[in-house]
Amino acid sequence: MKWIFIVTGLLLALGFITFVAMAIYSHKTPANLGLQQGLLRPCPDSPNCVCSEAHSQASQQHAIRPINLADRSWVQMKSIMVAQGGVIEQDDGHYLHATFTTPVFRYVDDVELRLDEQQGVIHIRSASRVGHSDFGVNRKRVEQLSQ
Repeated sequence: MKWIFIVTGLLLALGFITFVAMAIYSHKTPANLGLQQGLLRPCPDSPNCVCSEAHSQASQQHAIRPINLADRSWVQMKSIMVAQGGVIEQDDGHYLHATFTTPVFRYVDDVELRLDEQQGVIHIRSASRVGHSDFGVNRKRVEQLSQ
């Protein structure tokens, strides 16, 4: 009986250490942020990312609609992101990178915007830096930013 408590305690401690290590690792800025050939990066295979660029629309898991410029301007999007807890890391007027930190484990997520004036939209990509699943957090964030 004593061994069950010891094993359970060790497993809980290992799980906690793993979550803490992931949180620490998530504070390292990825080297591959930014536009690639003028577009936002495609999402990885994991379900913790959504993107409005055409290359992501074939995957229902990653696809999301861009933000219509008739509904939101670039300046409005920046204000909404900051109001929802985002920190603007980079903004050149056509590309924006912001970070959002989750409340409990302090994981960092990246949100990127690309202004496409020809199409009249703002493309958006939101992705977790670590882990596999995000329980739909990035999709919900983009939907909240769009509304």
